Amino acid sequence: MQIALVDYGAGNITSVRKAFVHLGATLEVPASPADLEGAAAVVVPGVGHFASTRTLTPEWHAAIRRGLDAGRPLLGICVGMQWLFQGSTEAPDCPGLGVIPGTCERLTGGVDRLKVPHVGWNTLRFPRATSLLDGLEQDSSVYFTHSFAGPVNGATAAVTEYGESFAAAVEDGLVMGVQFHPEKSGGAGLQILSNFLRRVAAGVALPRH
Repeated sequence: MQIALVDYGAGNITSVRKAFVHLGATLEVPASPADLEGAAAVVVPGVGHFASTRTLTPEWHAAIRRGLDAGRPLLGICVGMQWLFQGSTEAPDCPGLGVIPGTCERLTGGVDRLKVPHVGWNTLRFPRATSLLDGLEQDSSVYFTHSFAGPVNGATAAVTEYGESFAAAVEDGLVMGVQFHPEKSGGAGLQILSNFLRRVAAGVALPRH
């Protein structure tokens, strides 16, 4: 079961790779969009500025969308999850993949003016059952480091509060994403990655909202 780990120069590919290898997955870094054809799933990691996703050209967009149409699960991590949305106000001229509705915006810190970026452990609340977060208890803690986040909508699988509510995870059919870093989130993070691999192995597409 080969997982395509997309490296577009956004940072945390090594730690993500180690976490997946620990769970027994085989990963390959595709050199071009055409290399996605042989993968069982695609993972798009990332840290830093949304503009880094600009290197994911329309050819990458098209190849990843073709994979979804063919039943290939997709997981976005941190900036990789933000890229699943239509875009971000951090780089308004840089389009996202657009498979999740809405635009990512900068956290405000809320009325308490909490410090942004949001860095550290925080809890998850699950508005519905999803395969990606199966087995996790309400208020499970995971590790965040980000300034921008996606809106809470019908695709939201987990919500976190940091002065305001934001989408901490999404799942819509084969499209999944987490704003936090599962590779740095201990047992809860490994459970999430294991759940993703289980979806890949099952090869079953759930209905989209």
